[in-house]
Amino acid sequence: MRRFLPDTFTILLVLTVIAASILPVQGVSAARFSTATNVAIGLLFFLHGARLSRDVVIAGMLHWRLHLVILLTTFAIFPLLGLAIGLAVPSLLSPALYTGILYLCVLPSTVQSSIAFTSIAGGNVPAAICAASASNIFGMFLTPLLVGVLFSVGGHGGFSWSVLQQIMLQLLAPFVAGQLLQPFIGDWIRAKKKILMPVDRGSILMVVYSAFSESVVEGLWHSFSLVDILTVIVACCILLAVVLSITMFGSRRLGFSRADEITITFCGSKKSLASGVPMANVIFAGQGIGAIVLPLMLFHQIQLMACAVIAQRYADAADRATKGNEAEAQAQQEAAEATSAG
Repeated sequence: MRRFLPDTFTILLVLTVIAASILPVQGVSAARFSTATNVAIGLLFFLHGARLSRDVVIAGMLHWRLHLVILLTTFAIFPLLGLAIGLAVPSLLSPALYTGILYLCVLPSTVQSSIAFTSIAGGNVPAAICAASASNIFGMFLTPLLVGVLFSVGGHGGFSWSVLQQIMLQLLAPFVAGQLLQPFIGDWIRAKKKILMPVDRGSILMVVYSAFSESVVEGLWHSFSLVDILTVIVACCILLAVVLSITMFGSRRLGFSRADEITITFCGSKKSLASGVPMANVIFAGQGIGAIVLPLMLFHQIQLMACAVIAQRYADAADRATKGNEAEAQAQQEAAEATSAG
């Protein structure tokens, strides 16, 4: 049952939403907190850039077919499914929540959980590291562009090119700075992963608190009912199930090995909360983003629970196959010995 329980970070997210609902930050304090949040986000992406080894990127790029499938799933199939949800249930989701569904569909893949699940299941870990990292790098350009395209098509409005410029300054510039300094500080930062983890998670919690504070002040919880939330959960479950089926069975049809199938399944089906929340803070600046990131937060927990089960099943299947091969080899050896003795 532990695999179905929320992790510590998810619990902290829930507590942050509760805190923002009870004690939202307002006025001058909100402006100061927003400035501190922007600084924390810049530091977050600086650390992302400093952690990522260039050797990993170069080595992983050689497996271009696998990376192409993952990128197409993340930035093409997912957005198309998001549009399909809007056409299928136009009256069941409020405009704000559907905006959140569309937004999560254009986000890059996760890094840590994709790699972790790939490792547990016995997949191609080096390729997963490269694929997840590349997804986040491309996401800094593709996510705001896709937001503009999809939201214009769906009649939800787009954004000006100044948003892309903001993302480049606030997110990409720190990332590039981290990459430039990676040869000098990369090993130290990777060695201090546990010490620096509060920066990663703390910056996300700060954005969530700021976003929900603003939305609560504007009447967030008076706008949505329990039925609205349940509808979002069902939509997220269907979306994840469809993408998992496409990545799992599609990779088999394309002739990928079992290890590569696992990598494609986990890297192609994830959406990054770590990248999505800070990006929403920039892309939807001046809007109430609490409702926009709510579907992403729900999808985050759903994908963790589902992929934990799938990863364990992959691992169990590998164990059974290994034991079966060992038993067959032993039987063949015993038969050979018996024939020799006869």
